[in-house]
Amino acid sequence: MNTQIIDWQTITTQQQKDALARPAIADNALLSTQVANILSQVQKQGDKALFSLTEQFDGIALSTLRVTPEQVEQAKLALTDKRLKAINTAYEQIKRFHSAQTPKDVFVETCPGVRCTLKTESIESVGLYIPVGSAPLPSTVLMLGVPAQLAGCKRTALVCPPDKNGQLANEVLVAASLCEITEIYTIGGAQAIAALAYGTESIPAVNKVFGPGNRYVTEAKKQLSQQVAGFTIDMPAGPSEVLVIGDEQANAAFIAADLLSQAEHGADSQVILLTDSKKLIDEVALELEKQVVLLTRESIANQALKQSRLILTKDMAQAVEVSNLYGPEHLIIQTETPQELLSNLRNALVLSL
Repeated sequence: MNTQIIDWQTITTQQQKDALARPAIADNALLSTQVANILSQVQKQGDKALFSLTEQFDGIALSTLRVTPEQVEQAKLALTDKRLKAINTAYEQIKRFHSAQTPKDVFVETCPGVRCTLKTESIESVGLYIPVGSAPLPSTVLMLGVPAQLAGCKRTALVCPPDKNGQLANEVLVAASLCEITEIYTIGGAQAIAALAYGTESIPAVNKVFGPGNRYVTEAKKQLSQQVAGFTIDMPAGPSEVLVIGDEQANAAFIAADLLSQAEHGADSQVILLTDSKKLIDEVALELEKQVVLLTRESIANQALKQSRLILTKDMAQAVEVSNLYGPEHLIIQTETPQELLSNLRNALVLSL
């Protein structure tokens, strides 16, 4: 198996730092120049650049950029009842969770006669970038689209790279429809972010863009957030990653599935298991070998596993310390008493129990 098994107690401080290092993004200077050229082209040529760059990078000569309502309806008819139900179930669960977070205005009289108000307003226009990679991601549509829907954003524009037929996945279109997104464009890459920031003949500019993407998308977001007045980004997201903390009672099959769910996102993804159980490490290693061959994206997952780690710690307290050092994008706790770890966990972006 490609994944490294590491005993945290037997390695040096430098080796520990190396074990938690992210996969490096090569040719940063070249990347910056390439993206800057794309942005400039879109700014100067608008739609013409979008058609040209899509043909150059995606190998498809588009005749239009916008998805029609008819195409969305056809997508609904094309999916099986089972798949439609799965998307609807995910939508309802995500909506229920985010509905509980709806903020309320705060009114405070800090001293007699001095009244302060914290008022929350929706962003007027947002752009949602939905990556494709090796598989459609209706989950990303839902996790971005539902908050925009609940916030009451007046305008939500979705951009997504097209397939070789110039189409978007049926699952993506159905998820967008559930989120009441009617403005959908078949455009991806740095050029899509440029269109959302500058605006073109077909795509009006937005106030803020959300969503993950490859290094070209990330670089475009960084550059445009510094160049275009009134345009902001969520964050410069890097490659997908997940860290799982598990104890001896954890389900090895579930952990392996969690690790592979991120590993298959891309060859530069990174997944890590922290546990004080050698038995669990051995079981997870076996499950990874069994499950990875079942994936349609086996080769991608195997490449990601090369920079991934199964780390043995002396106890759960040390596992928490290592997690805090790493600061994972996704953190999953699979222990018998997860609440005991929560008070000491820091730096994770998304936490699941």
